[in-house]
Amino acid sequence: MKDNRLGTAVSPYLRLHADNPVDWREWGPAAFAEARERDVPVLVSVGYATCHWCHVMARESFSDPEIGELLRRDFVAVKVDREERPDVDASLMASASAFTQQLGWPLTAFATPEGRVFFAGTYYPPTQVGQVGSFRQVLAAVLDAWTQRRHEVDANAGAIAAAIAQGAQADATAQGGAPSGGAAPGLPSADAIRSVTAQLVSAEDTTYGGFGGAPKFPSAPLLEFLGEVAADGDDVARGLLERSLRAIRTTELTDADGGVFRYATKRDWSVPHYERMLYDNAGLLAVAEAGQARGIADFLRDTLRRPDGAFVAAQDSESTIDGRRVEGDWYRLPLDERGRFDRPPLDDQVLTGWNGLAVRGLARAAARHGDDEMTTLARSAADAVLAAHVRDGHVVVRSSTAHGSSSAPPTIEDVGLLAEGLLELALLTGEVRYAETARSLVDDGLAGRFDADPVLRAAGTATGEQPQTALRSGTVALAGAAATLAALTGDRALRDAATRLVADRAQTGTERPLGHADALGVALALQRPSREVVVVSEADDPMRRTALAARRPGTVVATVTPEQALAWAGAGFSLFAGRDGSAPVAYVCHDHVCALPARSDAALAEQLR
Repeated sequence: MKDNRLGTAVSPYLRLHADNPVDWREWGPAAFAEARERDVPVLVSVGYATCHWCHVMARESFSDPEIGELLRRDFVAVKVDREERPDVDASLMASASAFTQQLGWPLTAFATPEGRVFFAGTYYPPTQVGQVGSFRQVLAAVLDAWTQRRHEVDANAGAIAAAIAQGAQADATAQGGAPSGGAAPGLPSADAIRSVTAQLVSAEDTTYGGFGGAPKFPSAPLLEFLGEVAADGDDVARGLLERSLRAIRTTELTDADGGVFRYATKRDWSVPHYERMLYDNAGLLAVAEAGQARGIADFLRDTLRRPDGAFVAAQDSESTIDGRRVEGDWYRLPLDERGRFDRPPLDDQVLTGWNGLAVRGLARAAARHGDDEMTTLARSAADAVLAAHVRDGHVVVRSSTAHGSSSAPPTIEDVGLLAEGLLELALLTGEVRYAETARSLVDDGLAGRFDADPVLRAAGTATGEQPQTALRSGTVALAGAAATLAALTGDRALRDAATRLVADRAQTGTERPLGHADALGVALALQRPSREVVVVSEADDPMRRTALAARRPGTVVATVTPEQALAWAGAGFSLFAGRDGSAPVAYVCHDHVCALPARSDAALAEQLR
């Protein structure tokens, strides 16, 4: 008999596997200590609650009593939720890349008791398909290597671990910059960043829109970069962005209720992979046109929002219709018929970083489109996460569900994305409390207060945060937040820190933009002269709309009442010092050197030209 070790887990993905005949453990030193004691390899299976192929492998293999017995006897089996433990997922993905370039989830990795991967793949079918062996065949081959060729296993595992450690050291050096007193790595020039547009023009699918072939992803960070370059005056980038957004909006990738699916399996954006992730939709909000943004916000409000205002991670691709578990059928029904069937289940994790991204997207969309409800949604999500996941200005919880708070440590993703979201909300609403918390979070992020997982640290395979194509990087977000705080405080050291954080990623992005587009956007803002715009007025003053419409890379726009301006100045944000006088008034500053106050909409528009 197996123990039910996952039944009380916080992660919904782990709980989905609590009734498997596999004797699953959660990731941690105890599982690897058991493997050492028994001298058996460790199977690590990584996925997440709304992953269709994770469900398929669970039904085909992990629900099989014979496979459960085999794994119980000859392995230590560990389940990992990649959303709860992105650090573990990143390390295992880096190791898996030595065996396959077709990376994805479920991730199936085999490790030594020291935590070093010696073989890996993704989904394995129950019977052999072409050159892909069945899961039973893979298990047999792994056991044969473990028992008959242990020296090869150890050598391979050691070589992979050494390569990962070398890469992680290079990344840490690049992100940390030069030692004290040395020169920081340089940003690519503004012209070099803008020239990336030409690469993207050549990569555009001129028939169906977007970039590349099948599968086709919305790639929100890339689209946001195009938006930044377009705001900097590049009409080619604007055309690329508009065509991509139109393709996403008018094809099957966007559901009838406004939510956007994770990707399309066909080049023409048809046959979506039906799961819907918070991060895709939140990222698109930052650049979507008004109607598209409204649809996404409605989806977040109606589907992913909890009663307390926080957003859960995702909605599943599968649902139960007429007693059968099927993928996509619910989404293919007309909206007015869906209510007759059970909705696809939710991955009910509240993730700090992903909620920060949603706050940022909603606040940006609210500012661009004048949508007060989006502001309300952003504020309630921020307040919910601050109440449950942040204590005294520090993130203390990465993930929580109705089952409690996860023991998984917060990551730079949580700190960076939440800080950036809180600053966007603070600048829009004028509520300084959000900026004060963001300042504390940035201090934590720049201090590098993130301990590596003990198993990964002992194995030498902790990678740190890796660039992604679908989700804005926490490191980049931290840089963006630091640059914004520099504009609000006049603290040049914060701007220098932002440069160090993104310089290496942005340099790489000029050659390979897809995985580094977010860094390119922040780098472009850092290469532009700092411009700060403060409007002190009541909420309905037209100068607010004029100022918000003038946002571009390197420009920070704050809209406050006179009372709020006084509070910002009192909290140490020097940009607001002396700005609590006769309203309405606007100030246009460059590196805190301000022009004469503008007291009419026309005067402000003239200064912003």
